[in-house]
Amino acid sequence: MDHDPQLIGFIESEVAILVRRATSLTTNRRLGVLDRSAYLLLRQLDAHGPLGVKALAEEFGLDISTVSRQAAALVSKNLAERIPDPRDGRASHFRITETGRKQLEETRRARFERYARLLEGWTDEERRTFGELLARFNRTFVD
Repeated sequence: MDHDPQLIGFIESEVAILVRRATSLTTNRRLGVLDRSAYLLLRQLDAHGPLGVKALAEEFGLDISTVSRQAAALVSKNLAERIPDPRDGRASHFRITETGRKQLEETRRARFERYARLLEGWTDEERRTFGELLARFNRTFVD
């Protein structure tokens, strides 16, 4: 398959800018009360129920030690709790707490409002196409 080097370079540059700007928004905590890693882990726990470190690490393509530290930070802030793995009592899973759910919703709402403002001048069709293409691009990292 041939690739147009200029087109690939253009995409690479735009993705780098997107990542930098998105990271800047979350680093400056202008998008809610949770940092990026806490937000992503809590979203997974909220959407899928209790999960182990291995499942969380696989979802984000991170090593287990990184996710383990991030999950421990959630527990120390009472955003998640450690519970026994129902299939293997020696292992544990993490479950979102009510405090975690409230902070997740607050952050989700702030992020929604920010992205709604950024996309104000876009048509619904443009938003849909952009979302579908982003989802497709994100899937390429795990497929």
